[in-house]
Amino acid sequence: MNTATQDLRKPVVAVQRAVQILRYLGSAQRPAGVNEVSRALGIVPSTCQHILKTLDHDGLVSEDKVAKKYQLGPTLLRFARDMVGSNDFVRNAQVVLDPLAATHQVTTAAIWREGTDRIIVVAKANAPVNFSLHVNIGSRFPALTSAIGHCFTAASGLDPDYLRAPFDELHWQNQPDFEAWKDDVAFARENGYAVDAGYYIGGITVVAAPVHDPAHEPMHEAAGGCSRALVALGLSAQLKGPALTSLALDLKTKAAALSESYSASVL
Repeated sequence: MNTATQDLRKPVVAVQRAVQILRYLGSAQRPAGVNEVSRALGIVPSTCQHILKTLDHDGLVSEDKVAKKYQLGPTLLRFARDMVGSNDFVRNAQVVLDPLAATHQVTTAAIWREGTDRIIVVAKANAPVNFSLHVNIGSRFPALTSAIGHCFTAASGLDPDYLRAPFDELHWQNQPDFEAWKDDVAFARENGYAVDAGYYIGGITVVAAPVHDPAHEPMHEAAGGCSRALVALGLSAQLKGPALTSLALDLKTKAAALSESYSASVL
């Protein structure tokens, strides 16, 4: 049982169902009716409709009165904007992402772990050049994705063999074998940063460094002491040799500084 589950002894079922509905509508990428949502989530149709009506009243979902279908509502955009402006990690990460992108001519991003199996992009910066890789804030990926997965696995303290099944479910453009992946995890544990040179996306090198969490913050077992990371992406032809080393060490230094700032804030 993970720490988060232990702390949540009496979950409010209606709230959990509302969150499940919002996640379903977000992942569906299209409007959905009450019956579809209730079947997909195992919620009684009448209960599902009452929750959707309430979410619609508060702008979290929007109902098409003619088609009688629901989709995510505009209030969520305001919440997202408020989160970017008020969340310490997002705000502090943005301060370091911009100069990292400019100095190394790469795209940079801040990653936050969502639950135990997904990650979400919460901040980004592009290099001030004519060509750069594009990353969307709000994009979600499997937690073991690329160099980010190396960092999270290394920080978890878990035996990488324990993650063989989720590893096999990942979609890589250039699939590494499991033993090579474990070597990359070991490298991340030893060096404090990780590198994926074109495995996850062909021709693209991804560098990641973990931002460790304050000791008091509840963490999932699989996440260990790390639910956030800084990431840089660039063309593999560009990121090699001294350029790659310089970027990796700079990213590691900035991530460590963010980790220290959170530790200091809870003393």
